[in-house]
Amino acid sequence: MVVTLKVTDGEHGEWAVLHVSGEMDLVTSPVLRQRVHDAVADGRRSLVLDLSGVVFCDSSGVGVLIATRRLIRSCRGELRLILPPDGTGAAAGGRGQGAHVNRVLGALGVRRLFDVHPDVASAVDGAPDDDEEAGPLSA
Repeated sequence: MVVTLKVTDGEHGEWAVLHVSGEMDLVTSPVLRQRVHDAVADGRRSLVLDLSGVVFCDSSGVGVLIATRRLIRSCRGELRLILPPDGTGAAAGGRGQGAHVNRVLGALGVRRLFDVHPDVASAVDGAPDDDEEAGPLSA
């Protein structure tokens, strides 16, 4: 079985929303990187990455997330991630998706770098996740 990465565009007010599903690995991560660059080139500075449908993420996927954070910050924009803590997000379909990225970022100690939300509605409304580690660093 071959699993690829699928990125679909959406909009929610001023927010560009990229819904990501599949596997984020060395082969597929450049797809997400390009879509982020395209959104920024189109003038989008408020970006939500909905990762609730991601079933696997390796270090190259994490690298794309960190590079995205750096790019958006350099444009004085905002980046928010959708990472359902238990993988029960709408895109997950109850199969445990989405929680994988959350666990990987936590294990690497970089989850605190991101503004994490459980769903798109809370991300675009700006309501912070209850998890204290989820907030962005001021540095």
